[in-house]
Amino acid sequence: MNYIPFDEYKKAWVFRHRDLPVSAEDLAAIKPMTPQRSSEVWGLNISELSTEPDHFTNGDWAAAKKTWKVNDRWQEAWDSEESTLPEAVLENIDWDDNTVVYFCYDSDNVIETTWAVFQRCWKNFLFFDDGPLLIGRKRLQVAQFFQNGNVQVGERKA
Repeated sequence: MNYIPFDEYKKAWVFRHRDLPVSAEDLAAIKPMTPQRSSEVWGLNISELSTEPDHFTNGDWAAAKKTWKVNDRWQEAWDSEESTLPEAVLENIDWDDNTVVYFCYDSDNVIETTWAVFQRCWKNFLFFDDGPLLIGRKRLQVAQFFQNGNVQVGERKA
């Protein structure tokens, strides 16, 4: 089994928050992974050594300055009434709506969805903003969100 039933996901409340409602259709497409599957996705795509964003080392692509091309703010867009992702993200990630994406909080907590669903529900995902990474399956573009309201966008190694 690769996914946790949504009702058993400890952080499911962020997708049920009354101020940021998520449609039933989108909820069905938000798939929290089991810790084992999360660890596999993290190890294959992010780091074999570091288990969370605060622990990236020089050997991790996410720690390399050359990875990151754009730094911008996400907090103001999150606080606004608008639902659109920050321009820096939209201008630098050109995925199709059906691209499978992984929102990676740490090696035990990864959520799979599609780019379209993430775009509609990104504010919910960012209730936890301590360095999570957004990656697309078989895509090099990546974004990382920080508690200080910054976002960086770039390209990870293949």
